[in-house]
Amino acid sequence: MKLHWSPRSPFVRKVNIVLAECGLTDAVERMRSVAVFAAPPNPDILRDNPLGKIPVLITDDGRKLFDSRVICEYLIGLAGRDDLLPTDPETRFRHLRWQALGDGLTDILLLWRIERARGDHADPVILGAFETKVRASLDQLEAESAELADTPFGLGHIAVVCAIGQLDFRYADCGWRAALPNLARWHAGVAERPSVAATAIVDDGAGPPGPADGSPAFTYEAQR
Repeated sequence: MKLHWSPRSPFVRKVNIVLAECGLTDAVERMRSVAVFAAPPNPDILRDNPLGKIPVLITDDGRKLFDSRVICEYLIGLAGRDDLLPTDPETRFRHLRWQALGDGLTDILLLWRIERARGDHADPVILGAFETKVRASLDQLEAESAELADTPFGLGHIAVVCAIGQLDFRYADCGWRAALPNLARWHAGVAERPSVAATAIVDDGAGPPGPADGSPAFTYEAQR
């Protein structure tokens, strides 16, 4: 198998965690692929994914799979790891819902940073909407932290871990841990899992610039 990947993509990290959990890390040839939102699509990626996004997995029989949700389900099925996405409807949809929340939060964090990078041209209404959604999503995860802890590790946890990883990567100074202690406690535990610890995001400088003034996007201390 081949994987279009980047060391700084949270959605690629999600796939890498699943690969590690499934014992398939060495079964994939990684192709370093740069995908930048505000730039012409990378033709190498576009050839395998008309959306021009990563990750993209090319299977041994030539199928081209995208996005991370499809890739992760394929890998889980390939490895027979039903524990990561159980067939029991109640548990399965719990994981799928957490995946939707985690992936959605990751999307917002990525788009928020792009808007902030516009500096004086950034739309304050859009910035405010992103902040509201980020806070609401994190508050929801705080409220569900006990359920996260009590549910065996699976795809939903992986998506949430990657969202929080993106928050730490780009908004490390926001102070969410002090404001959301239960979520922080759960995350500290799952962060020690080998598949999670081995896939931390690394910035190779291939993305858009950050905010011109270097100021933090938000802080929990400011409102709590």
